[in-house]
Amino acid sequence: MAAGDSLNEDGTPDYGVFGPGSAVWDVLLHPAVIVFHNCIQGFAQTKYKPIDAAIRDLDPIARKGRDGTLTFFGAFERLQRNAGMHAPMWLGDTTTAKLMAKHLHNIHRKVKSDIIDSGEPELGGYSASDPRDAMWASLTEMHPMLRVYEGFAFRDGKAPHRLPAATRDQFMAESAAYVRLHNVDAEEVPTSMAELAALYDKYSPLFQHTDTMKYYPPTGEVMTDTMAASMKKNFTFSQLRAIGPLMSQAVLFNTPLTGVLSGKFRRSMGIKQGSFKDRWSIVSAKLVLPVVWVMQQPPIERYFMRLMWGPDGVRLIESARVLHKKVKAERAAAGVVA
Repeated sequence: MAAGDSLNEDGTPDYGVFGPGSAVWDVLLHPAVIVFHNCIQGFAQTKYKPIDAAIRDLDPIARKGRDGTLTFFGAFERLQRNAGMHAPMWLGDTTTAKLMAKHLHNIHRKVKSDIIDSGEPELGGYSASDPRDAMWASLTEMHPMLRVYEGFAFRDGKAPHRLPAATRDQFMAESAAYVRLHNVDAEEVPTSMAELAALYDKYSPLFQHTDTMKYYPPTGEVMTDTMAASMKKNFTFSQLRAIGPLMSQAVLFNTPLTGVLSGKFRRSMGIKQGSFKDRWSIVSAKLVLPVVWVMQQPPIERYFMRLMWGPDGVRLIESARVLHKKVKAERAAAGVVA
């Protein structure tokens, strides 16, 4: 059920977790975020080690890689599911958001292990449905979208630029409502950028780069190597249709996305401050802007919207955009500053 298509008990429209006029919808509904959401989510979330470990151990693409059955189609299909699962929580009514969150929680109860990183046994284990890991799964969905918006979104007749501090804090305060859907410790959920930075510092050991993260504990196999070998072995020319979108969403923009993210995030990736790789990632985020601008234009955005968000996601996005535009226009006419 789309936001606004159902009513609260008092007869007012149920706009869900965020709703029209919110800072989150400003960010989420922009074409740059629609196009690059899957890129940044898949890229940024795996820098949180328990998520990377869960993918390494239990995700279907990793299992298929170890079994030798993974194809380019399989890898693309896995990436494609991300936005389609999140759109109902971000753009649906409250009941839809809660039901989807509950569904994901039930799935994630099985995603757990005693080992995060075989090279750092002191980190302990992970459990995707427990408060700590559920909190970071949702935070690493929201915060990177803000960074992509600031780094890639052409808006207000200007090139991409940073939001005012108050708007960034508003985005985090609104995001907190979504994070709390996921069985988290409410007291830990950040409601400002300063609180988010403090939380990253608190959990910094779980963001530190180590070469052993990709080693599958029972066998020592390297996840990326087994996946690549399987896709290469199973390649057929019919899979060319999947390779292009897969590369655009999971490979080609990784360096510019690294530059869009914070310096602290790059440190967690093992990139030294001031190194060539550090400087090049920042420069590449600027050099790629002409391509990024083209990808935000309506025909290409619609292509990625259909491809990566699915028919239900498209319907929710289009409905939310109508509501958001209406509320923004009403506020502007009333002289209310967003």
